[in-house]
Amino acid sequence: MADTVLAVRGLRKAFGALVVSDDVALEVRTGECHALIGPNGAGKTTLLAQLAGEVAPDAGTIRFGDRDVTRLGPDARARLGIARSFQITTIVADFTAEDNVALAVQARAATSMRFWRSAARDAALRDPARAALVRVGLGPRANTRASDLAHGEQRLLELAIALAQEPAVLLLDEPMAGLGHDESRAMIALLREIKPAVAMLLIEHDMQAVAELADRVTVLVAGHAIASGSYETIRTDPRVREAYLGDDG
Repeated sequence: MADTVLAVRGLRKAFGALVVSDDVALEVRTGECHALIGPNGAGKTTLLAQLAGEVAPDAGTIRFGDRDVTRLGPDARARLGIARSFQITTIVADFTAEDNVALAVQARAATSMRFWRSAARDAALRDPARAALVRVGLGPRANTRASDLAHGEQRLLELAIALAQEPAVLLLDEPMAGLGHDESRAMIALLREIKPAVAMLLIEHDMQAVAELADRVTVLVAGHAIASGSYETIRTDPRVREAYLGDDG
């Protein structure tokens, strides 16, 4: 069995009377994509925020490898190897694509941003930034301002920013959102290529993407995980059909 990279046990979070995580348990293993699906308002993004360290759970544990990270903040988790793509950082519109990724490299090294001006030509920042851009297919756009990139290219830039942190696990929040058909196909192909090296927890409404990428799927409804298994198992589960996928699957 593959090693467990990220393990969640008994996770609970409530905002007043609203329970958004209800005794959630799941695992993400080396080399796999574990998809988290469910209707709007199911608590998926809040769960991701807890895993990233942005929201503190009320109960339960989050383990990264053999380490309990439940009480660590997002910066500490990012340095350990947990990266949240697409919401991990704000793209700086007036910076080039390469500048944006170099900032992520600098953040991982825990270097003060006060020295950004003097570090702007630092090969220790620039080389891994360019490598991350090449990895997602944005090498030719390295010197383009982020504001001038198309929406699909900005999605790729956000992925490059996450990859530049050299994560062991990626928390992906709807990477297909707003992408056209061809862009979605390219994103699926890229994530499939990355998956053997970087484990993924994927929130996604595009069921075709889930079918192609996910090794396991967990279905979240009203903060509670109602089913977990392969895509085919989930697709035919009566509870999932009723709660989320609909009778036509």
